[in-house]
Amino acid sequence: MSKVSLRTMAMVLTVLAGTMACQARSATAAAVPAPAVDETKAAASGKQTAVVAGGCFWGIQAVFQHVKGVRNATSGYSGGTVKNPDYEQVSSGRTGHAESVEVVYDPSKVTYGELLRVFFSVALDPTEVNRQGPDEGTQYRSVIFYANADQKRIAEAYIAQLNQAGIFSAPIATQVVPLEKFYPAEQYHQNYAMLHPDNPYIVYNDAPKVANLKKEFPEMYSK
Repeated sequence: MSKVSLRTMAMVLTVLAGTMACQARSATAAAVPAPAVDETKAAASGKQTAVVAGGCFWGIQAVFQHVKGVRNATSGYSGGTVKNPDYEQVSSGRTGHAESVEVVYDPSKVTYGELLRVFFSVALDPTEVNRQGPDEGTQYRSVIFYANADQKRIAEAYIAQLNQAGIFSAPIATQVVPLEKFYPAEQYHQNYAMLHPDNPYIVYNDAPKVANLKKEFPEMYSK
């Protein structure tokens, strides 16, 4: 049986717990504010890349595919020591990789800080350690992989801002580490939420994230 089938089966068996864990992100004292430190929108169209991780990459990819200004979102693996890892290796938790998503965006339409605001608001519970919803293990940890000094500065300042404001009920556990390498995941993982909307895992864990994006950021939502 494939790892994808096993994941789906586990979700069916624990559907109630999974639904509660995923749909109710960490309790917040206030709405997640815009970052006080951010880049300015570029004057001309272009391409920039952000890499983040936070639980199963299916849901993170699905969220960013619906953000205006995002050109492409790819599921993959980052943060480990094994070159060209496959899903089975990463799922063992022994490679050090996290299920990640590479987001290619137009900096004239959306900023890096705005992408992080979406990430913290609807894509995950940033207070959880080595898990998201029904998924547990270091491969599901929350990470911002920065590609340059500006991304590092914006990410660290934003986490400090949210922690200081007491936005979440616990300190943010999201790591901020340099991006060494991003490896695209197998083709069957790409666009998984879009291609399998009736999969129980998607219905109970990932579809609500996209719905929350549309509700909380209608000006940023794209069909």
